[in-house]
Formats: sequence, C-alpha cells, structure tokens
Amino acid sequence: MFHISNFTDNDDIKTLASLGPFTVIEFERDLSVMPSDAQTAYFCNAMNVRKRQVVCDLSRANITLQAGAMQWMVGNVNATTGIKGVGDLFGKAVRGKVTGESAIKPEYTGDGILVLEPTYRHILLLDLQDWNGSVVLDDGLFLACDAKLKHKAVMRSNVSSAVAGGEGLFNLGISGSGVLCLESSCPREELVEIALENDVLKVDGNMAIAWSGSLDFTVERSGKTLVGSAASGEGLVNVYRGTGKVLLAPVEKGIA
Repeated sequence: MFHISNFTDNDDIKTLASLGPFTVIEFERDLSVMPSDAQTAYFCNAMNVRKRQVVCDLSRANITLQAGAMQWMVGNVNATTGIKGVGDLFGKAVRGKVTGESAIKPEYTGDGILVLEPTYRHILLLDLQDWNGSVVLDDGLFLACDAKLKHKAVMRSNVSSAVAGGEGLFNLGISGSGVLCLESSCPREELVEIALENDVLKVDGNMAIAWSGSLDFTVERSGKTLVGSAASGEGLVNVYRGTGKVLLAPVEKGIA
C-alpha cells in the first residue's frame, strides 16, 4: 500500500479537469524561484503561464503515453513497449515516420498511480464518444490515452491537402471508446468547437487542431473559379465536410 502527501492535497495545487483515468492539476504559484528568476516568474504568473501535470489512475484504465512523458509512478505499475510482435513493430515504425510521432509509445498497466512530466502547455481531455468514436490530431498534440484506443496514420483526402494546405500528408488518428489526453498551446477556453451535420466548414489557415475522423479534409479554392478566389482575397482554404466536430485555435499555428 502507498499514501501520497503534499501533492494534490497541497494548497498550491488545484484540479483543472478530471475524465476517465486522467486528472489535470495546475500549480497556482511557482515557489521554486531564485532572485535571478523572480521577474520572469512574476510576469508568467500574471499571464497564466503555469505548470500543469497529468495524474493517471491505472486502476481505471491502462495508459499509452508519448515516449518520455512519464515523471514518476507508485504502486503496482508495469511499463511495456506496447509492441505485439514484429508486424506490429513495423506498422508502428511506419506510422511514426509518416506522422512525425514517436514510433514506440510505452503502455503502462497495473492499479497504481502514474504522474506525467510538468508542462507549461494546456491539457485537453477528450472523450472519443463525443467525437463519433474517432479523432484526427494536428502534429504534436498527443500526450496520453486509454490503452485500448487504436492509433493509425490518416492520409489526407488528396495530395493538395498537404501541399497547398501547408500540412503533412498524414496525421495521427485515434479511434475507439475511451479518453484522450492532448497538449495544446491554446487553453480550452479559447478553442472554438464547431459541430457539423452534413455541412461544410472552410478555414483560411491552419487553425484546426483536431477534427472527427468521420470528416473529409481537403484544400479547395475559396471561390468556384480562379477569378472568384482572387476577388475574395482568400485563395485556398482548408475544408472539412460531413458530420462531426472541429476544434479551432484562435490564430493560425506558427503565429501564436
């Protein structure tokens, strides 16, 4: 048996969100400050730049992590590579190569507690049941998920989606029933969620960070003709078509 003190019960820590096996905590003040860092720490606190961590309760689900994300663990916790044979290793290596994600994502099992590395990014918890059982992620968002969720490389609907849209040809897709944990540069309060029902969303820029796997993603001209696109001043736009949801950041990535 184990008992953890001065962690989530510390008055400097508050719980931001909890879903499935994941709990997101935030350090309200950075107390480990030296005089040389005091000015930076002061303005970070004023601008809501705070450390956050994810606490995983393995008694509720096995967890798959981004490689290198574990900070400490206690109790009955077992770490594995999550590889189920040579074919699985090859498939994950290929998927990692085309999506830019780590090829091997360790899997943690047992009934203990797993704590992830602190981050200054914002943590988003998504229940895939709310996303038609499938979500496609922008590069670099994946942090952790229920181990029973399936990972795959999702190819764009056409090559122009990658070339003209300023994106890669493949994205990481997650499907199944469970909770997904993401790291985002934008807080949930600033993300716009758009639900489509047999409709179309057109976005001028790379602002979508996640979208339902049921949606078709292409890049198209903003107008029906080249003249129309030129007249609108928009040119090419990212298009999400079908039934599902899209999460939009307030600004195009790379600008924030």
